[in-house]
Amino acid sequence: MSDRPIYMISIAAELAGLHPQTLRMYEAKGLVRPKRTPGGTRIYSEADVERLRIIQRLTTELGLNLAGVELVLRLEDELRHAHAQIEQLQRQLKQDVKDVHRHYRRDLVPYGEQRLPETRH
Repeated sequence: MSDRPIYMISIAAELAGLHPQTLRMYEAKGLVRPKRTPGGTRIYSEADVERLRIIQRLTTELGLNLAGVELVLRLEDELRHAHAQIEQLQRQLKQDVKDVHRHYRRDLVPYGEQRLPETRH
């Protein structure tokens, strides 16, 4: 989903099934943060429109008030951030394991795992 702002407020409102004034109210409450043109016009991205749709579902289908919506969105953002951190740590761990394996001494054999062949006289 793109974060590139492409929709003016009227189009974003229509795509989300909301009134433009509702989008302004959501912005004032900090639920959505559209970009602004140098002239001050609100421009919404695909990600913003999807967030508006989520807000719409939370308020209409689940009956949450805006304080509840704010909490749900904040928790979702924190969870997304935590998942990104976990993925980054997993990538780092895999790289660390590769680095450790690269430094193993291949000429050493653990004692007791390999027997010398018996010689016959």
